[in-house]
Amino acid sequence: MILASHLLAGVLALGSPLIAHEVSEERGLRSEATEDGGLRLTAGEPDVNHDYAWVTTREFADDSPADLSSFAGVAVTIENRSPFPVRTMFWVCGTRGWSAVGDFKTLSAGESGRFVVDLQETFPDGTPKIDPGAVGRIQVMVRGAKPDLDLLVSPPELAGSAEPKEGNRRRLLLPRLSEGKPEPGKRVRMPSPEGHYSVLYLPPSWKPGEAYPVIVEFPGNIFFNAKCYSTGRPEQCVIGYGMTEGKGSIILSLPFVDSSISEVVESGFGDPDETVAYAKAMIEKVIDEFGGDREKMVLTGFSRGSIACGFIGLRDDEIAAYWKGIHGCQHYDGSVWRESTMEGAVERAMRFRGQAIFQTDNSVEKYAPVVEATAPSVEWTWVDSGLGFHSTAMFLDDRPSTVRLREWYHSLIAGR
Repeated sequence: MILASHLLAGVLALGSPLIAHEVSEERGLRSEATEDGGLRLTAGEPDVNHDYAWVTTREFADDSPADLSSFAGVAVTIENRSPFPVRTMFWVCGTRGWSAVGDFKTLSAGESGRFVVDLQETFPDGTPKIDPGAVGRIQVMVRGAKPDLDLLVSPPELAGSAEPKEGNRRRLLLPRLSEGKPEPGKRVRMPSPEGHYSVLYLPPSWKPGEAYPVIVEFPGNIFFNAKCYSTGRPEQCVIGYGMTEGKGSIILSLPFVDSSISEVVESGFGDPDETVAYAKAMIEKVIDEFGGDREKMVLTGFSRGSIACGFIGLRDDEIAAYWKGIHGCQHYDGSVWRESTMEGAVERAMRFRGQAIFQTDNSVEKYAPVVEATAPSVEWTWVDSGLGFHSTAMFLDDRPSTVRLREWYHSLIAGR
């Protein structure tokens, strides 16, 4: 495999402040250097779990992100030499909970396109999508890498200048993902022998032998387009951290699993029963080894993960018994996505024995049958974040909907 980091040769030549640390990744694509310092991309081994393929042309260590805050954007030219159209994306991604900015085109056979990423781009409500002063990685991505795929990617250029900006609200920064033993204040990858992994966060106040509330969180589906950048992996979970501001609670971010796939399942629910079994085992591990309080557990998730709050989290009486509360964001069980039918969601809703359910950016009318099936004693709360985008960015600032969610959570775990 040829390292793809040479794609940024043009940027480095311009004297940008990019860090020399070089890491590259190929998933579903193969890359080779061209004489001008660009890349030629061809099809690699397809991923059976989804139809996205990409090359990470530059990845920076979390503690050494690239500072591009004085530039307006990053640009490349991509030529499609394939005998068919190719849906193509060029991404610049943030770090520590920030999202990504991208440019998207379907290139016809023989067509060249200029891709320009706006480093100052915002969500519809004006919230910045990334911090240009902390760029984490750059990716060229396609959807549907057919065998005869052939793309030429030019060396990137830094496009224009910009004045560094600050976000319009106070922004929480997610702790860096690390390996090794869980410690207070760290987010740690916890692998299993089967190739799956979850992410565990212990609050800074954590001490052995004491009890702590637990937030269990499922990630969204893998999904990349102009309105979403979602990897489908546990490390992308940010809701629990936003809900607690990183204080006082353990956060367990879980994957979807399938024993036939030796990795986390990025698309769909995997094997639902195996995902339930894995979730139960990890929750019990948190209770036994890290002081998780069995009486103070809240389940949350985004998009697919929110649907999973019912589809997985209420799949049987045993797993349903864990939850004192549930929070869902942008979809919920009964969305009629994959196996989550409204009829099934209604049946699962009857298993909830907790006290409250909180919904962000969901429709009261759409999920009325689920509400009606839930015990009358359950208190439902519905809020609109105002973000206007399929993302979890709203949970890392102090907007009214997030403040209300934090108040809901703390009131719930403080009660009996």
